[in-house]
Amino acid sequence: MAPKLATYIALPGTTGDAFRHWHEVFGGELNLMTYGDTPMPGMPFEPDPNAVAHVTLDLPGGFLAGGDAMPGEEYNVEGSAYSLLYQFDTVAEAEAVIDKLLAAGGRVGMKFEPAPWGDHYGQIFDKFGVMWAINVPAQQ
Repeated sequence: MAPKLATYIALPGTTGDAFRHWHEVFGGELNLMTYGDTPMPGMPFEPDPNAVAHVTLDLPGGFLAGGDAMPGEEYNVEGSAYSLLYQFDTVAEAEAVIDKLLAAGGRVGMKFEPAPWGDHYGQIFDKFGVMWAINVPAQQ
């Protein structure tokens, strides 16, 4: 297997919900494991058995991974620190995904429209505060 780079996201107790939501919006293959699914003796803390130990979402064209934040870690999710760029072939594909993100409680950060550099581009903050930068390259 060739090396693969993935974005890893640790959310404060909402990772499972976020990844299930993204699976509904984007499709792909979801694999989720809680601490209760795989007891790990010798951990330096007592994990909540329902907390996500590890999750992956294989998407068309990409791969995401994550887990719930460790006890005591604080995360300010909303903003560009948790941002993902997803590129689509057509404006219609991108608009369909944007509609799903908004219908589920997301909000527009930047309207999806033609950008000065020629692409269609916009930013949507999903209901978990993660920014999805949506891009469709200019047609050649």
